[in-house]
Amino acid sequence: MKKEKKKLLIMIPAYNEEKNIGELLEQLKRPEIATVADVLVMDDASKDNTRHIVLNKQLEVVTHVFNLGYGSGLQVGYKYAVRNDYDYVIQMDADGQHDVSNVMRIYEKLLSADENGKCPDIVIGSRFMEGSETFPISNVKKLAIRMFRFLIKLGTGKKILDPTSGLQGLSRRAFGFYAGYNHFDDKYPDANMIMQMLLLGYRVVEIPAVMHARTEGVSMHSGLKPILYMLRMMFSIIAVWIRIKIYRVDVGAANEEMVS
Repeated sequence: MKKEKKKLLIMIPAYNEEKNIGELLEQLKRPEIATVADVLVMDDASKDNTRHIVLNKQLEVVTHVFNLGYGSGLQVGYKYAVRNDYDYVIQMDADGQHDVSNVMRIYEKLLSADENGKCPDIVIGSRFMEGSETFPISNVKKLAIRMFRFLIKLGTGKKILDPTSGLQGLSRRAFGFYAGYNHFDDKYPDANMIMQMLLLGYRVVEIPAVMHARTEGVSMHSGLKPILYMLRMMFSIIAVWIRIKIYRVDVGAANEEMVS
């Protein structure tokens, strides 16, 4: 009997996450998730046993020869999803911060039409909505998030409470666009991509999410990195607005049929 093809791909970018990823992958084997979703890990040239742990779980892993960064890993996942004809992807971190209970809620929201009969293109798992369960964040990160919210609201008219959340679900229309050349920041994709997609007419919504503090390993936003990140992202958000609103780059993309 031919195995029924799954419509959902769970994408997990990972770098040196041997202490965290095994438990996450075990949790993703829950029947309610495993029956509807495949799992792909994008290993960004980890120096530890991340890749071997994934293979031992008999799951798909794409391994970079060199460390190319978080954004490049995500774009590899989007291209994989397009090539393998998935309808939806959910991206989540490998460090265990994103509770697997979010997966089905995000998937259900992706399938839910609004009053106009339109389904979301991007569903953000938010730390800052009523019903969210999360952990304390630093004052620098709080300041950065407030700044990004302000810029997105100013530039698009839409209030996004958690524009830096890495927990997102995407429709084929959205990840198909990201998979295209020069449509995705392959270094630091974050609030700048939310600004881009809103300006281009993609439908972005948020739902409450459950998140946990990292217990093992080192965050990519440790030390002075949050300050540098905040400055870089602020200028990137402004650059996105200029590119689309003034130079009209990719305007109308959301109205075009996605081609694989």
